[in-house]
Amino acid sequence: MGNGHIDIDRRSFMRLAAGMLAAGVVAACAPGMGRMALNEDMDARRFNAARTFARTSFGNIAYVEQGSGDAALFLHGFPLNGFQWRGVLPRLADARRCIAPDFLGLGYTEVAPGQSVAPVAQADMLVAFMDSLGISRADVVANDSGGAVAQLLATHHPQRVRSLLLTNCDTEHECPPAAMAPVIAMSREGTYVDRWLRPWLADKTLARSSEGLGGMTFTYPGHPTDEAIDMYLAPLVAHPGRTHAYALALEENSLAGIGPRLAQSPVPMRVVWGMADPIFSPASAEYLDHAFKHSHGVHRIPNAKLFFPEEFPDVIAAEARRLWAMS
Repeated sequence: MGNGHIDIDRRSFMRLAAGMLAAGVVAACAPGMGRMALNEDMDARRFNAARTFARTSFGNIAYVEQGSGDAALFLHGFPLNGFQWRGVLPRLADARRCIAPDFLGLGYTEVAPGQSVAPVAQADMLVAFMDSLGISRADVVANDSGGAVAQLLATHHPQRVRSLLLTNCDTEHECPPAAMAPVIAMSREGTYVDRWLRPWLADKTLARSSEGLGGMTFTYPGHPTDEAIDMYLAPLVAHPGRTHAYALALEENSLAGIGPRLAQSPVPMRVVWGMADPIFSPASAEYLDHAFKHSHGVHRIPNAKLFFPEEFPDVIAAEARRLWAMS
């Protein structure tokens, strides 16, 4: 009997110890488990579920956010939307309140009637958007036409921008880039959506071909993915008038004469540039590096094209952390 009691006590002790150990492991890992969930890459389902809207006089601005603390805005290109940053947001959510809005005229933002969608109006919209979310200043990461808006925001509202990370985008001498000419011409005729976007949405292989969105602007032949094509193009095809208005608003050089303002800007800036981009030349990276008084140089990615931030989220995250640490 004595041995039996000893065995029972041992079994009880082992169960108790195992339970305590499990509880301790769960308690110790709970913060990490939260971060793991936060740091998971977002697919379309999760991204759509996370979308919310900020009410402004410009319209209801669609956005997705992750993380907490100081804010960081991620500004997408054309014809994309905030989904472009789905890989970057979770990688930086431990360091910033990461927010990816959809611009007026693109994605899922609901534009107010009669509202301009020109780059200057987009910059003003971002100020109202930040105000609606209680954000006084933000680090800004931008690509493509979003880079033009970022420069306008940094020069027109410098007190609202803590730092600026620019990837392939418009500059004073490439605004708009020559590659936009046919898009603008088709938009003026009202045919851009039907001639390019609708066929790409219907035929994902065509969209990834050398004549499609993928071949022109993405680095890897498997990009954009099927779900990314749906996320980007479906809202544009559903609202062709709005889509054409956005393209036509890019015809005027919104950055003309901005050079002196960039030179006076107090905002720390860093450039990350895809050197195989047929839309924006490598010379624009050099321009930005010399234009900003507080430039932290250029990181050149040899084979990358225009929308590489979607394909290289680790590079963007590393560069953002480096810039934020210096700002």
